[in-house]
Amino acid sequence: MSLLTMIVKMSEGLGKTCAIFFLTLLFSLPLGMLVALLRMSKSKIVSAITRAVITVLRGTPLMLQLLAVTYGPYYLFGAGVARNKLIPVVIAFSINYAAYFAEIYRGGIESIPVGQYEAAEVLGYTKAQTFLRIVLPQVVKRIMPSITNEVVTLVKDTSMAFTVSYQEMFTIGKQIANSQTSFLPFVVAGVFYYLFNAIVDYVMGRIEKRLDYYR
Repeated sequence: MSLLTMIVKMSEGLGKTCAIFFLTLLFSLPLGMLVALLRMSKSKIVSAITRAVITVLRGTPLMLQLLAVTYGPYYLFGAGVARNKLIPVVIAFSINYAAYFAEIYRGGIESIPVGQYEAAEVLGYTKAQTFLRIVLPQVVKRIMPSITNEVVTLVKDTSMAFTVSYQEMFTIGKQIANSQTSFLPFVVAGVFYYLFNAIVDYVMGRIEKRLDYYR
């Protein structure tokens, strides 16, 4: 198989890699905020349960979580395995990354001085208005470097989908490597991931610069 043919064949899986990436961000970013707010709840029970869930999600391998979400329903309830494996893959990725984003959000929110909340209260802002208009813009600016780091990691983690035989780019490269007894497909995959990450890093960098006015 020529290099060009190999690149074309692997690029077919790039769309599925992108689907995992964008859908995970779409669901995990807002879910992470919800989890962060539950983690900071004044209810000790809610906070403790949320903390335990985060600990489990951050303390177990993503690969294991992929297997659990994809095949768990079959072994536990006898339900059929999803025909479209993108669904369980995105669910597992979203839950896993929401746990990491939640802790990043929590750190950002707790870094805001108490005086700003008190000043907003004096000015007549409600708690929701204080959070959305005063706290959240500052939090977004402060956590952007950490969010960028997780987003870059997500690009590479999409390759974990091979665990459940989802035909994304790395899975196709692995199949070609096995059939051709060649390491070249892994090199091609590495270049793909590097270029993908370069684009992500550039975009996130531009967003950070646009938020400079919050300093």
